Formats: sequence, structure tokens, C-alpha cells
Amino acid sequence: MDKVGIHSRKGRETMKRVSVPEPDYEEEVLKRHKNAQAVTVLGVEDASVKLLEYLVFGAEDDLVERLVEDREDGGATLLDDGESDVENEARLKVQTTRTAVWEDEDDDLEEEVDMTHRFRRDLTKSDAEAKMSKQKLQQRMKEQFQKAMGGMPSWAETKVKKKNKKKDDSDDDEDGDDLMRKTGNFVGSSDSLPKGIIRIKKCLHANNDRPSEDRLTTVQFHPSAQVVMTAGLDQSISLFQVDGKTNPKIQSIHLEKFPVHKAQFSVDGEQVVATSFRNKLFYIYDMMEGKVIPVHTVRGLREQRVKEFEVSPDGESLLLTGTSGYLHVLTMKTKEVVNSMKINGNIAGVAFSHDGSKVFTNSEEGEVYIWDMRSSKCLNRFTDDGCVSGTSIAASKNGQYLACGSAAGVVNVYSQEECMRQNNPKPLKAIMNLVTSATSLCFNPTSEILAIASRADDEAARLVHIPSFTVFSNFPMFQRKTIYRAHRLDFSPNSGFFSLANNKGRAPLFRLLHYKHF
Repeated sequence: MDKVGIHSRKGRETMKRVSVPEPDYEEEVLKRHKNAQAVTVLGVEDASVKLLEYLVFGAEDDLVERLVEDREDGGATLLDDGESDVENEARLKVQTTRTAVWEDEDDDLEEEVDMTHRFRRDLTKSDAEAKMSKQKLQQRMKEQFQKAMGGMPSWAETKVKKKNKKKDDSDDDEDGDDLMRKTGNFVGSSDSLPKGIIRIKKCLHANNDRPSEDRLTTVQFHPSAQVVMTAGLDQSISLFQVDGKTNPKIQSIHLEKFPVHKAQFSVDGEQVVATSFRNKLFYIYDMMEGKVIPVHTVRGLREQRVKEFEVSPDGESLLLTGTSGYLHVLTMKTKEVVNSMKINGNIAGVAFSHDGSKVFTNSEEGEVYIWDMRSSKCLNRFTDDGCVSGTSIAASKNGQYLACGSAAGVVNVYSQEECMRQNNPKPLKAIMNLVTSATSLCFNPTSEILAIASRADDEAARLVHIPSFTVFSNFPMFQRKTIYRAHRLDFSPNSGFFSLANNKGRAPLFRLLHYKHF
């Protein structure tokens, strides 16, 4: 207790001896004022410091705007350190090009590509482009893609092009077409038939419900109903409904001792005219009444047999092919000959013009005659280019083309207008895809396809695209023989189906998928 008390007294005595100076209030006020001034000076940021903060901490767009505003106002900026305006603009310009990370030396070599391959034929614009460089081929493929897409798609455009495109669109007149201002897929399918590869599907034989026991000589589609007719050496004419799946038989008639050489519908589709090989007797089958009418004699006809004929487009007359170059015009009402025409040599084929006003005749000597049906006068005559022996002829439904077949397998396609005006017209194209005699020719109703065939060889049938005059590469293309030897060809009224009559008694049927209707 005594020691504690002693220490307490000593502490109080020591505290009493320490003297604390009195504070100087004026000096303290002066120091505070100086510190306040220093803090105020530090709080004022330099303009360059602010710009640096924008640059470092983001707000790049604001930075560019501030730099532009400061320059317009004449103020000092970070870019005003003795640099020119061109240098300043170059600094602000965004880099738009990108350099390649790696380059192949072989890319610079001019390597040529063979364009005759069937997968590249569609990329050529003429037959002269047999070879093409890789760069040109790539550009051609880009052009074809852009043409199919209706222009360059948005995902393929660079940022600069998109920006320029937006700028151009903003400058356009607001009263422009609204369709061009909307986004979406405006690509539509073209109505014209493309060349190269045809979309085709093999169906059940047209006469599968009743195949012929002998060679077929005729196949023809009904002009208005979804029906196909077949006829042949088995002395019968059969009608089938065409659905591509079962093709059920509708009716079949038998003509005693009358192997059918040719049968053809009338224009209205109510009758069938049938001829044979050895006599001048021919039959008319009236489908509406179910009667078979034999025509034993024709007044004014002095032929020993009636074999080849054509029905006029107006349905009022028959054009019978006689011997020694004669053509006879027979009226359907009275069944008598009203006029005759004659060529030099023998007739190889006959075809009406689309309106029935003219008749085209091909002779076995390779000469083509054009006749006026009303006056029976020869309007023009010319030699088929390079032809030694003519075999067939066909005229397009649109009145534009005339095809002439020869024994050498060459099919020359002419312009009907040029054939009328010139004595020595040149063919638009010489089709040389057959190596045997071109015995059958047929244009489809839209005049976009020319079917050619030869009965002298198996699978000798081709489909030619019009107006490019190129053969579709995928017809015929099957794992086994399907066509065999074709004797007749025909298309349905709207080109939806194609069929032919072969030597096996069958009528192969094909669906042309480009055309929507029968």
C-alpha cells in the first residue's frame, strides 16, 4: 500500500512539471487555407488527362466525338501536337482490311480446270470455254450462286459493305418500292426448264396391267383426259388410266387380222384412227358410242395401202402418206380425198405446223418441202444440211423450231422462220448423240424438250434441252435396260409424263418432276 501510494504521488508531480504550449490560432488558420488551395489545384484535371481516362477506361465512341468537337471548336486535343490533318484522319480511320495469316505459294499458279465434265457444263457460257482457270471458275460459281439467291446474302457481306449498304439505303427515296426495303427470302423457282440434269422419276409401265405380246408400235396420251393409249402387232388397242402407280386398264379392243402400225387420237379425243401394214383398210374407233367403224374404201384414193397418216390440228382432216411421194388430204366428215400433193422421191416423215396452216415433209433423199394446206402449193424447198437420207421430221408446238432426222443419226434443228425465207437455211444445232438412224422425233407441248430415238439399237433415246440444244446427262441412266428399242415417243398434254413404245411390248413411263400437271 505504501509503495503504491508513493508511485501515484510521483506521477502527479511529474505531470505537473510538463508544460504544454498554447496553440497559435492564426498560424493554424493560415495552414488550413494553404492546404485548401492545394486541394483545389489537385482537383482540377488537365484536358489531356481526361482524354487519357476516356481512352484507357473505355468510351471509345465518346472519345472520337470529343476529339472532333474539340477540333471544330479550336481547342487543344491530344492530336494537336504538331501533326497534320491528314495524319489525324489516318489515326481515326478504322482499319478495314485484314492480312492473311498464311499464304500458299501454289495459289498463285494458273491451273486450268477441264470444263467438259458433266458436273461443270452448266458453268460454261459457250463451247469455247473448254478450259478455265481456278480463279475464273471460282468467280463463275460465285456469280451463279448470287444469281440463284437473288444477290449476295447478308451473312456473306463484310462489315464495311454492310455499313455502306445501310448508308446508301438511308439516302434512297422514302417513296421507293416497299418490297426492296424488307428482309426475307424472295428466291422463287423459275418456270423455264433448266438444262444439264432433268428431274425425272421412273414409274410403272403405262401398260403394266395388260402388256402386249408383241412389239408395240404406238403410244399416245389423250389430249384432255389422264389416259394413255397403246397399240401394236398383237392386233389390239388398249386404254389405261395414268396415275404413275398402278395404271389400271380402262378398255381394250381386238382387231381381227389387223396388226396396228399406227393409232392416233382425234383432236377432241373422242375417236381413234388406226392403220395397218398391208392394205388400205383402216379403222375408226368411236369411244363415246363404243363402236369400231371399218373404212374399206376412200373416194378419190388410188393407193394400195394406207400406212402413215397425221391428224390435222383443227381435227377436220387426215393427211395420208402415199407411195411415190404423194400426200393426200382426207376429210374426216365425208371420208374422201379433197386434195393431193407430190414431192420428188419417197416421203420419210410429215409434220403439221402448230396452227395447221402448213405441212413440213422430209424425203428419203434429204429434201424438206413446206406446203400450204389451203392452196396445196409448195412454199419453199431446201436440202437438209449434210443429210444423205432423211428418216423423220417434227415441228415444235410454239411454231419456232423444226427438227429433221437422218439415217446417220444426226438431228438438225432449224428455225421455222428461216426455213420459210431462205433456200439454204443453216441449222441452229446439229444434235449428234445418236449413232444409228433417228427414226422418232417429238417436241413436248412447251417446246422445251426434244425427244429423239432410234429403233435400230437398245437404249438409243435422248432428251434434248431447248433452247440450249444440250442433252440431259441423266437420261437414260438406269442400272439395267429399260427403254430397249423405241418406236414411238409422246408427252402428256402438260408434259408431266413421258412414254415410249418399245419392241418388248412395254411402254416405259417417266414422271417429269419439273412439270406439275399431267
